Amino acid sequence: MTENDYLLAWGAYLVAALGCLLVWFRLTSWMWRYLREPLRVLVLALLFSPTIVDPGKEQFAPAIAITTMDLLLGVGNNVWRAVADLSMYGLIMFALYLLFVAVRWPVERWWRARSGPAPIADDEPTLREMMARDEQDFGDTRYDARGDRRLRVEPRL
Repeated sequence: MTENDYLLAWGAYLVAALGCLLVWFRLTSWMWRYLREPLRVLVLALLFSPTIVDPGKEQFAPAIAITTMDLLLGVGNNVWRAVADLSMYGLIMFALYLLFVAVRWPVERWWRARSGPAPIADDEPTLREMMARDEQDFGDTRYDARGDRRLRVEPRL
C-alpha cells in the first residue's frame, strides 16, 4: 500500500465515521441528557481510536476495525493491542468528559440561580374553568350568523 492509498483510505474512513457519528447523535437525541452524553462519548471513542498495525512502518488503523477483523477472521495477533488502545482512549475521553461535566454543573446552577425562579401566572384558568367552558352549548352550528343554512358541518374541537 502506497502512502497515497493509505491517506485515501483514512480519508474515506473518517468521512464514514463522521456519518456514523452523526447518525448516532440523531438516534440518541431523545434520551435523557446524562445517558445520552456518555453513550456519545463511547461511540466517539470506538470510532476514532487508532491502533498501530505494523510497528516497523508506523501505520495505523482504526482499533475497532483491527479488533473485529482479527476476531472474525482469526488472522493476526493485534487483538490485545487494539483492545488496549480502545480502552486507553476510552478512559481518556471519559476522564475529559467527567472534567467537562464537573465544570459545567456549577456554571449551570449559577446560571439558573441568576435568572431567578420562574414567574407564576395567576391569570391562567383552572381545569374546572376550562371544562366548564368546553361544556357550554354553542347552538346549532349548521346555520350561519344570518340564519342561512350552511352546506357543510364544521367539526367542533
